[in-house]
Amino acid sequence: MQSFRHVNRTLVASVGALALLLSACGEATTGSAGPATTPAVDATTETTKSDAAPTSTKSSAAKAPEGDVTAPGTKLKVGERAVVPFKFGNDKSGTIALTVTAIDAGTNADLASFGEKAKGITPYYIRVTVENVGGTDLSYSSVSLRAVGADGKGTGVIISGDTAQCESESAKKDFTTAGAKYETCVLQGAREGSAVAGATFDRSEGYEKAPVTWTK
Repeated sequence: MQSFRHVNRTLVASVGALALLLSACGEATTGSAGPATTPAVDATTETTKSDAAPTSTKSSAAKAPEGDVTAPGTKLKVGERAVVPFKFGNDKSGTIALTVTAIDAGTNADLASFGEKAKGITPYYIRVTVENVGGTDLSYSSVSLRAVGADGKGTGVIISGDTAQCESESAKKDFTTAGAKYETCVLQGAREGSAVAGATFDRSEGYEKAPVTWTK
């Protein structure tokens, strides 16, 4: 059975474009690798609202024994592994490992399909390996990561979708056993003149205000 591609987008303004949102509330939400609908575009101007920066300086989960859960607020380097509790939808939960393997900058030209609302935006590609640690049924699930600047706060740009350089994936049907893995790419963005310095995971209970952070 084929995996679900990340093609679900909310149709907000015009058909045929990928989703690009500049947040009015100031909370940046990452692009996800989840199942999806139709592409869309909308944009507003963001009013800055500070995000809580990670405060913990605990050692890397990459050095922890297999299966140990990484504490909220842990700071890692790209290439290091975090083990976190995970819930998807109302009926799937378990423990996964996330390894951010790269945070690559693209060019504005990569966002040509997004149209005028992508003007002044530099795309960033967060590449991540996802592993099923707990061995529970997490088939067809997807993960969400968020880009942050050097200050640990969101970039103020909300963007989701795929480009030729960054195609999102969801877990396959057989993502049900310990050790099962897949790779995905999360599309993020920053205004030109700004830069993405890291990526965070905050989509588990207890991690909302103290996410796990990877930096270059």
